[in-house]
Amino acid sequence: MGSAISELPAHRTPLADAAEIGLKIVVVGGFGVGKTTLVRSVSEIRPLNTEEVMTEAGVGIDETSAVAEKSTTTVAFDFGRISLNDTMVLYLFGAPGQKRFWFLWDRLFSGTLGAVVLVDTRRMDDSWYAIDRLEHHGTPFVVAVNRFDDDAAHHSLDEIRQALALPDHVPMLDCDARLRQSGKDVLITLVDHVYTLATAQEATP
Repeated sequence: MGSAISELPAHRTPLADAAEIGLKIVVVGGFGVGKTTLVRSVSEIRPLNTEEVMTEAGVGIDETSAVAEKSTTTVAFDFGRISLNDTMVLYLFGAPGQKRFWFLWDRLFSGTLGAVVLVDTRRMDDSWYAIDRLEHHGTPFVVAVNRFDDDAAHHSLDEIRQALALPDHVPMLDCDARLRQSGKDVLITLVDHVYTLATAQEATP
């Protein structure tokens, strides 16, 4: 299934007439980690964004110290689409990252095939809630470490896995949410992971 994503054309394409199977993917993570950027970079259609300009009303409520350059925030969800083949489509939903919008997450998780947890190593604590909610729902997920240019720590994937107490069976990989190919690699990893889990479950007597 993963190879089908890698063969996608770089240009924006209409939905195939034969498309009949829709698979829902949610992208979650802390505020400013790159969820909107990831959905925007991989979508084969013009993505739907619900970004609003941040105002002084959020001062003292939203934690922005680590992302001082960010001036907008997602207030509902982002939406994009990727076709796996002529009949199967991935629908991508980027969840809002600020705590005051987390009440939307459980609704977004409903009917989800799997999820991508985006991690910013400068603020790894912001990843805990996403991982906890996905585990609570029993939703398969992969962890993608979005490397920022000003991240001086350069933690290895093994160090990040240990810090997040992630079991070995949860896939983890580096990514650059700005790059289409990098985002596609993350989705390939997720689809392959979900397929492996489903195959193992079917083989269990």
